[in-house]
Amino acid sequence: MAKTRAEPLKIKVFVGDPNLIDWGDSSLCGILVQTPDAMGMLHDFTTLFEKAKQHGVVSCCGADLMASVLLKPPGEMGADVVLGSAQRFGAPLGFGGPHAAFFAVKEEFKRLIPGRVMGISKDLTGCPATRMALQTREQRIKRERATSNICTSQAFLANVAAFYAIYHGSEGLKEIASEMLSKAKILSVGLESVGHTVVNGAFFDTITVNLKGITPEEYVTCCV
Repeated sequence: MAKTRAEPLKIKVFVGDPNLIDWGDSSLCGILVQTPDAMGMLHDFTTLFEKAKQHGVVSCCGADLMASVLLKPPGEMGADVVLGSAQRFGAPLGFGGPHAAFFAVKEEFKRLIPGRVMGISKDLTGCPATRMALQTREQRIKRERATSNICTSQAFLANVAAFYAIYHGSEGLKEIASEMLSKAKILSVGLESVGHTVVNGAFFDTITVNLKGITPEEYVTCCV
């Protein structure tokens, strides 16, 4: 998706190990990393984000909402932008969607946020009221200057995620996340006890396994 969006904007996207970034490259403008990653590995990008800041590079981190309940969140690591899926909070997998997304930015980037951001204002009688704020949408200004264009609305799913968090509360979410971590650890120990190898050094609820005595293809065939 990043490559598709970047191509018409003449932005080059390089995929690789963040530890091999050439910080001397003057064309480097941003980095995008993820924790947990696709293999389930957990990462602490504090040092990486500090280095990015020193070189004037914007840092963006994909995150797991539920994992962030227990672990150090990307914001505390120093990320400028944090984003991800809100599916964890009350929405079914649904074969990949629809799901609401979430994202957050540091203060200096807030006016670049696209979409429907709600702010506190006052109504005609002076009573507190909510209103759409910080907007530079295409309906209100020239299209080429807009930071947001018409898109699908996942307001219902966003509300589901919000109410899920409110209903369970901080301690309830920690209990749910702790149970997920505990079950992943039980699975990991069980797999290793029969000879398989768990690749992950640190994980939340996703593990990568090297199977012993059977290929991944054979395993899939057995499951089917």
